[in-house]
This record gives sequence, structure tokens and C-alpha cells, in this order.
Amino acid sequence: MGYVVRPSGRLHLPESDDTAAAAAAQAAMAGQAGWYKPDASPSIDRLADLAEEARASIIRDGDWIEFGYDDEGDPKWSNQVTAFYVAIAPFVRSGTVHIEGEDGSRWSYTYADGQITQQGWNGWDGSIEPFGEYVELAPPDHP
Repeated sequence: MGYVVRPSGRLHLPESDDTAAAAAAQAAMAGQAGWYKPDASPSIDRLADLAEEARASIIRDGDWIEFGYDDEGDPKWSNQVTAFYVAIAPFVRSGTVHIEGEDGSRWSYTYADGQITQQGWNGWDGSIEPFGEYVELAPPDHP
């Protein structure tokens, strides 16, 4: 059960900031409902290792990270995934991540100088912008 997503895109996130970005994302995700259970997971030091929990795959290419997905990983959206994308914003210099939802919905997150902007409607919860204070949100009912 859940809302399946297929992320793609490329972000300029310096390799020197990778560990700090991963720590910020883990902290943000821990405060949200979802599949990621920080107490049940080993310590994660790299974004690429945290990507599965954020329902994506990440490949680092120098100071750039490339987003993709793994059909076998059954990527599904949650408040934790939104928290992941918001939490890495201060570390991202530029780039865009595109999300395609199981129902054909498309939205994207554009990053510039540590800020995140959403384009389109999030197909999972219908939001038009990602939440910024990691407020606990009730997930919508999806079969």
C-alpha cells in the first residue's frame, strides 16, 4: 500500500556537505510518519545510503547527485520523503528533482542557493508547496 513515485533529476550538492545533509535529512525524517525507522536502521553517513529511505536512488558524481528510482525498491511517498527533500535544501546550490506519481501526477523541487521551490501539485497529498517546519501531517488515504 502507498503512493508509488519515480524521482529523477540532478542537484549540485558539494561532496563536502554530504554528511551534514544526510544528518539533517535523518533528523527531519525521524520526526515524520513513514517507513523510515531511525532506531531500526544503522547509522547512515551518506545521502546515497539514505536515498532508499527517501524512496529514491542517488548516485554521486563529484559535487553533483543524480536521482533515480529502483522499481524493485517499491518507492512510496510519505511525510518523511517530503522532509528529506526540504531538509537537504540548505546544502544544495542548484538543480531540480522531478517526481512522477503512480497516477501520472508530476511535480518538481527546484533548488537555488539553499532554498527549495515546488512546481506543480504533489500527487500524494495535493500540496502546492513542501512543508518547511516538519509539522506532523496526517497522510491522505491511498489504497
